[in-house]
Amino acid sequence: MTTKQIEATILGQTYRLVCSPETEQALLEAVARVDAEMSKIRNHSNVRGTDRIAVMAALSLASELLRLQTSVRHGEAFPAEEIRRTMRQMNEQLGAVIHQYGVQ
Repeated sequence: MTTKQIEATILGQTYRLVCSPETEQALLEAVARVDAEMSKIRNHSNVRGTDRIAVMAALSLASELLRLQTSVRHGEAFPAEEIRRTMRQMNEQLGAVIHQYGVQ
């Protein structure tokens, strides 16, 4: 597997990260999300110290993830890929019916 090194900045601190070319975009999006969460905490609270801000951001993001997982389990939200798969199946079934009855 080919890897590449990228530089990412979170809360003004530069980090060198290693990833595959296929996961680079997702990693950059994650970096942007973490940076945004940490910046929000630094700017809108009295939490000081990068380590404390990082812990608060981690807790906030973990809480968000757990809420999303719970809503998926309860059928309140569906993963995008599941929706796409269901739509493809429905389109195939409709196409088969249209073809069977010769509807134009």
